[in-house]
Amino acid sequence: MRVVLNAKAGTVRDLGPERVRRTVDAALTRQDRDVEVVVAQGHDMTRLISSAPREGYDTVVVGAGDGTVSYAASVFANTDVTLGVLPLGTMNLLAYDIGLPRDLPGALAALNAARPMKVDVGMVNGRPFHGVSGLGFFSQMALAREQLREQRGRVIGWVLALGKALLRSGRISLEVEVAGVREPIEAYAALVTVNAFDAPGWHRSRLDGGLLEVLVAEDRGTLARLKTGAEVLVDAWRDKPGIRAFTARRVTIHARRRRAWVATDGEVTREGLPLRYAVAPGALNLLVPPDALQWRNRRADDVT
Repeated sequence: MRVVLNAKAGTVRDLGPERVRRTVDAALTRQDRDVEVVVAQGHDMTRLISSAPREGYDTVVVGAGDGTVSYAASVFANTDVTLGVLPLGTMNLLAYDIGLPRDLPGALAALNAARPMKVDVGMVNGRPFHGVSGLGFFSQMALAREQLREQRGRVIGWVLALGKALLRSGRISLEVEVAGVREPIEAYAALVTVNAFDAPGWHRSRLDGGLLEVLVAEDRGTLARLKTGAEVLVDAWRDKPGIRAFTARRVTIHARRRRAWVATDGEVTREGLPLRYAVAPGALNLLVPPDALQWRNRRADDVT
């Protein structure tokens, strides 16, 4: 097992890199498992992740944010390497999806008991991602959060980012194409997720459902945008008026522009349009704690 920890993560900076490295090594090393723990940043992190398979590591644990975890998922998709995650980033959507505690000792204990599960991976224009991809309001929110990364106080940072995103978000004329049928929508945001975030607290009850969910927020004016933006933050928006939902294995989003900012697993890139999304069922081996909601749902599905 190779464990790659982000040197810039808050926990690493607060406790000190060597102390965190020793703690992680002691927690994960077992008689039947050799562990290498490395604290790195930037290109060194991506190099350590990408080189692990050819250096003989069959499990790689990433202690970083969703963007680095997404990179690791893209490297290990459709391989025999198992990915583990530690919640050391800002959002940590995948880590919290599978019930990893927010504190380091708790997360390490849960990870130590975890077992590999085959989970789905999404693709956007051929590039893998593990969780969410959005444009319009969602990409502007991610850009604003990036600019306010050093803002002290998570709630204050979110509120400021929300205000910036609402000011910068404009109307987008979209066409959502599913099974060859195009649905025109005047929108200000679209979000594509690998399986639905259908459980409370922005969690997914399944990671192996084999479907994409597309949520499009119709443009109904500034007040409606503000209301929906606030509802997004408290996870109370998906069934509201003005939200259009689609599910499919393949979805294409067309727009009357050639390029757009797209936020995918927390990383914002300039993408060419149309955006072609697909799901790769069971493409990634992920370490999931035995008491995770996703194991219970898989067992229930197997029984029925």
